[in-house]
Amino acid sequence: MSHDASLILFALITIIGLVLSIALFKLHPFLGLMLAAVAIGFHSGMKLPLIAKTFQEGVGNTLGFLGVVVGLGMMLGKMLSESGGAHVIAQTFTRRLGESRLPWAMLAVAFVVGVPVLFSVGLFLLVPIVYAVARETNTPLMRLAIPLVAGLSVSQGFLPPHPGPMLAIEQIGADVGKTILFGALVGIPTAIVAGPIFGSLVGSRFKVELGQLGQRATQEVPTHQPPGFALTLLTILLPVTLMLLSSLADLTLAKDARGREWANFLGSPLIAMLLAVLLSLYTFGYARGFSGRQTLKFLEACVGPAAAILLIVGAGGGLSKMLERGGVGAAIADIVEHAQVSPLLLGWVVAAAIRVAVGSATVAITMASAIMAPVAANTPGLSRELLVLAMGAGSLFLSHVNDGGFWLVKESFNLTVAQTLKTWTVLETGIGLVALGLVMLLSRWV
Repeated sequence: MSHDASLILFALITIIGLVLSIALFKLHPFLGLMLAAVAIGFHSGMKLPLIAKTFQEGVGNTLGFLGVVVGLGMMLGKMLSESGGAHVIAQTFTRRLGESRLPWAMLAVAFVVGVPVLFSVGLFLLVPIVYAVARETNTPLMRLAIPLVAGLSVSQGFLPPHPGPMLAIEQIGADVGKTILFGALVGIPTAIVAGPIFGSLVGSRFKVELGQLGQRATQEVPTHQPPGFALTLLTILLPVTLMLLSSLADLTLAKDARGREWANFLGSPLIAMLLAVLLSLYTFGYARGFSGRQTLKFLEACVGPAAAILLIVGAGGGLSKMLERGGVGAAIADIVEHAQVSPLLLGWVVAAAIRVAVGSATVAITMASAIMAPVAANTPGLSRELLVLAMGAGSLFLSHVNDGGFWLVKESFNLTVAQTLKTWTVLETGIGLVALGLVMLLSRWV
């Protein structure tokens, strides 16, 4: 057996063993992810000190950004819940839309919110609202959660200014405007299939008990005056607005313009989330009659749940880095690179294979676009925008235990590993397949 084949086979066996050890033998995911990463490092032939360093680097890269975002997101969600703001949004949605349309409302909100923000940011902004709406309407939680994560995932995979599509656009030489247009044409139907339609089929089958996040989001409504609907939306959508303005500034202002510099600073996820939390201390705290001591107590209550989530997500990042550094992703990419197939299908296969092996959607589309750039340059008549979307679809395919998003969804909705595989993993697989079909169909006219 060749070295590349050995790497791929061992990684596959290790990941299957990881899933089984967590699901059947109740091994803590953090420990399981660490053991899997170390085993892959040994098998790949990495030097022993480099194995520990690579895992540490993967954890650090993941949590360097995500740790702050998760912490600030949970603080914002806590203030939203304590103030009664989530209850206000739940009541307003219920009154104006009706229970039958709530999954569609969740999809629309997530799709729009997901355009300027990263998946993790959007998830932590919207999860408390999902819990509150589910409680107010007595709707099964997963009927609302599935459309929510579908909208966020599709926005991340297909629409600029997310890092993956933007990087692919630059490397392939695609047009940003056309990519946005085609991304909407592909993404909206895909999100509908993976969101409300899939959610209506399976959402009621999963009886999810409230975790710590759910208990905070569904607590009794406070007796003091809750914030108004407009003020609540202003507070929770402030980071979305700032990030969107930053993206608009990139498209309309010169690179050395002072306004663009300020827009990029204020619209960076960390600063935008920080400003939203600071605003919430007034709109959801002081203005609601809470004292400084009470507000501090609310924020401190976020530390425990955040730590549990971050440990698992960080370990997932360590496994992802080990798979990348150990050569598994490159081995898969090398095998499929020479296949004689349609460039669009080839781009999808490359991205999907790397995604399954490495876990990171961003890494998958990054490596795939680097591989496909020469192919795109030497294929006359190829729509480079559709190639970007094909790779975006592949980068979302089959999320499982080596993907940080898998653990974020699991912990956010208090799912078991098996439940996450049956919902989130199936949803992501459906997104990858449906979007590929739409891209291939669209290629007949583009």
